[in-house]
Parts: sequence; C-alpha cells; structure tokens
Amino acid sequence: MKKYAGYLVVAVLGGLISLGAFALIQKSGSSLKGVPQQSTPVQFTSMTGMPSTNPDFTAAANTSIHAVVHVKTEYARKNSMYDNFFNFHDFFGDSPYSQQGPLQGAGSGVIISPDGYIVTNNHVVQDASKIEIVLNDKRSYEGTIVGTDPSTDLAVVRIKETNLPFLNYGNSDELQIGEWVLAVGNPFNLTSTVTAGIVSAKARNINILGTPDNTSIESFIQTDAAVNRGNSGGALVNTRGELVGINAAIASGNGFYAGYSFAIPVNIVKKVVGDLIDFREVQRAFLGVSIREIDSKLAEEQGIKELRGVFVQEVNDGSAAKEAGIVRGDVITSVNKMTVNSTSELLEQVSRYRPGEKIVVGVSRKGTDKNFNVTLLNRAGTTGLVKTEAKDVMPMLGAKIQVASQDVLRKLGLDHGVQVTELSDGLLRNAGVREGYVITEIDKKSIRNLDDLNKILSSKSGGILLEGVYPNKVRAYYGFGIN
Repeated sequence: MKKYAGYLVVAVLGGLISLGAFALIQKSGSSLKGVPQQSTPVQFTSMTGMPSTNPDFTAAANTSIHAVVHVKTEYARKNSMYDNFFNFHDFFGDSPYSQQGPLQGAGSGVIISPDGYIVTNNHVVQDASKIEIVLNDKRSYEGTIVGTDPSTDLAVVRIKETNLPFLNYGNSDELQIGEWVLAVGNPFNLTSTVTAGIVSAKARNINILGTPDNTSIESFIQTDAAVNRGNSGGALVNTRGELVGINAAIASGNGFYAGYSFAIPVNIVKKVVGDLIDFREVQRAFLGVSIREIDSKLAEEQGIKELRGVFVQEVNDGSAAKEAGIVRGDVITSVNKMTVNSTSELLEQVSRYRPGEKIVVGVSRKGTDKNFNVTLLNRAGTTGLVKTEAKDVMPMLGAKIQVASQDVLRKLGLDHGVQVTELSDGLLRNAGVREGYVITEIDKKSIRNLDDLNKILSSKSGGILLEGVYPNKVRAYYGFGIN
C-alpha cells in the first residue's frame, strides 16, 4: 500500500510540475527563444518585457501554400533485360519488384515564376518517365524537365500555364541561427502541409550528394521544422513568406523525421535555376585549390595563430587561384567580404558565380591579411560559358526508322508508332532490338513520328526504356543508355 501511495505522490508532483511549466509558457506568451539562458531557476518576474503574443505565421503560410506544388512521378519498372541501364533510387520506399505496373513517387516543388517554372530536388524527378504537377487548387499539368543539377540536388520543371502564384526569393545569407522558418510541402501525400521550426545551423555538410565528378556542393540550412518523405523539393520560407531554401533531406536512421532537416540555401538555388533556364546546365566556376578546414592540430603544425578560415593545401597549375597569386599555406578567410570558416562556406560562395566573373578573395598569409582579385575559370580552365545543344542521336541508334504504315498499325491494333526497317551496329542492335520492331513509347511517352523520337532521345541522358510490338504481335521492352 505504501508503495502505491508513493507512486501517487510522484504522479501528483509530476502533474503539478507539468502544469507549472505550462502556466509559465502561457504567461510568457512568447516563443522559447526569448527565455533567458541561466543556471538559476527561472522566476516569473524574469518574463517582464517579453512579447505578449506568439509568432504569427499565418501570412507566410497563406503566401506559401499556393506556390508549393505536389510533384507526382512515374518510373518504368525494371526487369532483367535492362536492370543495368537504370539507377533507380528507392528514395520513396518503393521496391522495384513489389507491384505490377510503373513505380510511383511523390515530392514537392516551388513555383518561382508566373509562367510555370518550378524548382524541386533532382532526386524527386531523376529518371522519371512521367511528371505530374498538381497545384494547391487541384489543377493538374504534365511537367517537363528544363534541366537538372545532381551536384546541388536541384532541378527545374516547367508546366504550360501563366498567371501562377509564385514565391519571391529571399536572402539566405541574412538567416540567423534561432530565426523562425516554415517548411511547406506534401509529406506522405498530405497536400499543403506547413510546419514551423528554427534555423539550427548553417553551412552544414552531411555528405549526402556524392557525385562521380566530385563537384557536389553541400552547405545546407539545418532546421528543426518537421520534414518527412514527400517534403523533398518543397519550400523553406521565412516569416515574411520569402523563399530561403529548398527542403532536401532529413537526418534519420529510419527514413522518418527525427528532429533535424536540411534545406539548400536560396542563394545557391537562384544561381543554379538561372543557369538551367538560360543554358540547360550549370555554369560552374572553379577556384582551383585543394582546401582543408582548420583545427587546433593543423594550426599547430602550420603555425596558424587564429582558428579561422580555410587552409589551402594545394594550388592547381593554371587555376584561377594560381593566376591571382594565392599560394599553398594561405588561409582563405572571405569571398567578396563574406566570411568563410569552413569548406562548405567557401564552396557555397564560389558556386554563386559563373566562369569569367571576378571575385575578391580575402587571405591570411603568415598573419597578414591580403586581398586577391580572382577571375574564375570553368573546368576546362577558360572563362567561357557552355550551352548544351540538342544531341543528334539518330546515327547512334544504328538503324533506319520510318513511321509505321497504316497497314502495319491496323494489323497490330495500334494507332501510332515508328518501325525499325534496317539495323547496323549501334545502340538498338546492342540492346537486342530486331528488324520489324514498332516503337510505340519511349519512357512512357508516345512516339508518333521521327520528330517525337529525336526530340525525346536528344534531350535524355542515362537510361532509356523502349516499348513496342513485333509484327507477330509480341510486345517487347528494351533498355539502353545514352551519354
């Protein structure tokens, strides 16, 4: 009996403590960021002068939800004939072999202009055979990819519509640690979901964007706003309703929100989006240095007195840094007066510029501060810009192809398609295609003539799925890759 009485006392005390804490928060009428950080017990009198109302996010939320879209994707199902040609990402928890028909994914996107340009994550639309964009008012459109950038995990999609609501760009440099932000997206297919949190950290590198050419740029905004699967590509906005980031990842061992999420800063987004729209690929500038973050061990080894900046380990011959006069052992402390104290911050700052543009790099050399005027270069070591031109892939196919005759179409019960009439060495023969094959779809898009065929293939890179029928009415699928 005494044992249960003891439990009762503990329960009552716990309830009183909880109610007291609730009363304290209610009395303050403010967010927790205003509570003084001190070791002594918080007294009610310490709340004097605090704001009388909680932060109001309604205006920012109302602005944002209309400009955030639901991105629905379909992926061609893999089979043994073309497994090796696709790099399917199990990001949304779908198994490539768990069901019949095409695989489906979902994410979010942000309208950035009234004429239908939408920014999302590359991993949301990568390798998708079909993209459907659903607006907040439930209108639905087919989306086409304008360009993608795996190095920043960004992509631009466009729909054919005008007078759309859109979000204005904010300035991610102005974000402060502890500042309130909203995450807007479609987690678990729950449309127009808004969550709130604070900026927990900036310039985070979580080693999630590994790219084959080592050009990945990670300088994430870390927040504690709840983000889950389906939020990818959605908006991170400030309390003014300005876009400050694109939600991209969560820190979790099980794939669900566990306290922290990460967004791509809008100042990176602006540059990448502009390049993809103007050039179809990112105009990436390079400083041409090998860098390392400074810790106490490195500082002792190199005789560095202040633990600030980024250490230059090597300077590449013919690089922009070399031409400007930066040498091994220098400590880079700023780019155009923006302080850099980590490799992430330096990469982010340089990523905002194009080849040929000039920046001022602040350097500490043996304790003396210096400034260097640097003209940034591209990977080829020049200042030129690159614009991707459409590829002529028809010769690569190694085939003569013509619009299927009405007689062939009628016998096969088709209303469209192009027919392979002759094969030589090329992609189609290597994939196993035989003469007579009628191609009806490529990546789930109808092929009615040679223009359709060339248009789709010339804009693709990576895995391609052909769907069609032979004259004996046997349906066949083939996969191959285009570089």
